[in-house]
Amino acid sequence: CGTFTFLSSAIAAISGLLMGYELGLISGALLQMSSILALSCKEQEIVVSSLLFGALFASLTGGFLIDRFGRRLAIIISSSLLVLGSLILLPYESYGILIVGRIAIGISISLSSIATCVYIAEIAPQHRRGLLVSLNELMIVIGILFAYISNYAFTSVSHGWKYMFGLVIPLGTLQAIAMYFLPPSPRFLVMKNNDEAARKVLERLRETSDATEELTVIKSSLKDEHQYSFLDLFRSKNNMRARMLVGLTLVFFVQTTGQPNILFYASTVLKSVGFQSNEAASLASTGVGVVKVVSTVPATVFVDQVGSKTFLCIGSSVMAVSLVTMGLVNRNIHVNFTNVCRSQSAEDFFLQRPGNLTGVTNGSLKDLFASMASPERLSSDVQRRPNVARTGELNRTALAGGKSTTGSHMESGEVPTVLKWLSLASLLVYVAAFSIGLGPMSWLVLSEIFPGGIRGRAMALTSSMNWGINLLISLTFLTVTGKISL
Repeated sequence: CGTFTFLSSAIAAISGLLMGYELGLISGALLQMSSILALSCKEQEIVVSSLLFGALFASLTGGFLIDRFGRRLAIIISSSLLVLGSLILLPYESYGILIVGRIAIGISISLSSIATCVYIAEIAPQHRRGLLVSLNELMIVIGILFAYISNYAFTSVSHGWKYMFGLVIPLGTLQAIAMYFLPPSPRFLVMKNNDEAARKVLERLRETSDATEELTVIKSSLKDEHQYSFLDLFRSKNNMRARMLVGLTLVFFVQTTGQPNILFYASTVLKSVGFQSNEAASLASTGVGVVKVVSTVPATVFVDQVGSKTFLCIGSSVMAVSLVTMGLVNRNIHVNFTNVCRSQSAEDFFLQRPGNLTGVTNGSLKDLFASMASPERLSSDVQRRPNVARTGELNRTALAGGKSTTGSHMESGEVPTVLKWLSLASLLVYVAAFSIGLGPMSWLVLSEIFPGGIRGRAMALTSSMNWGINLLISLTFLTVTGKISL
């Protein structure tokens, strides 16, 4: 393909980088936010899931928006919304504001994921379409890796989660500006009966003086779309019902095999199995991002030679083995996941609340703890978060030699080193298997099994189901794990 086509695809694929970053960011940011804002397990689940709620909403309306306003403008809007959502999160330390900002970011990444894939597919030549579309998938996993690196870099910095959220602002702004100077999708121009403008765009993208043949193909495919209605997805016509069942089943397994849990709660999970400090858990999570990138590259390169079905079978089999191994290992790790979750909002709450550590020196620590222990301070804290005070009582009881749930776990000692690293190894193998199998191959299969005339509506439906199941799982993960353990 021409240089201009590749450049346009690369600029659009920045959306994938931003999406991956926002998806992986919460894993480490949650460790700090839960302490500073004293979030309960349920509130942590809502913080994580608020992004998915916004994404689900956008997936239901995104198809209409990109068809009405265009793919390029949709990407510009999504980048601007991501910048706005990130800016909202910086000056405030409020649970409510956090939810609003995360919903805005969720709408942004969902809209961009739809618009970017469509835009790249419509500007790419037929023989390079798969490669350029897969560029967006690669950028997503690179974004996840950058998010985990950012988590580790800022985990020990006071209010480092604000820096994590703010890092995307320059890149999002740059993409919005750059997209303004790129051409609209030629297919969108034909849809708006602007054939001459579409011809000029194709000639510029293909670096040729005659794009008549490709323009004719675009017109023909648009005519095919009018042969189908949305309800045809559930009818026996052209075996469409069976195809839809395959698509929905793939999306179901993508989410229910645990990938959202690893993506959003990697640091929390690793902290519960023995990586006790925020820094250790965030550093171990970085390995997840590295494995995702390393595994996705060969899957993308060799899929045409090996086939998506082979990658799906191999990946799913290895995932099953690694999950069984992880389950067996965690049976021998006596950590109450609910207590680990609560400890992030309780143990560190009094030390990491805004204002407590700012300007504190060694000489003033005594005064600091004295003020924290004052009846007035404790009374206000109890009123704000009763669970925090209750957990604090349990910890003080344990320190005094009394019996408590928290004390019992502390008395059990640290997680054995072998089990801790075996848990991490099992997790990384699982991530690698997902990244060569269900991760990229499911969406490749979905793009191939539906006729072109109804493919967009089929992808919109499966995308909505994908975000919906993701929302349900992420909204209940900490609660369910607290009841049945890892």
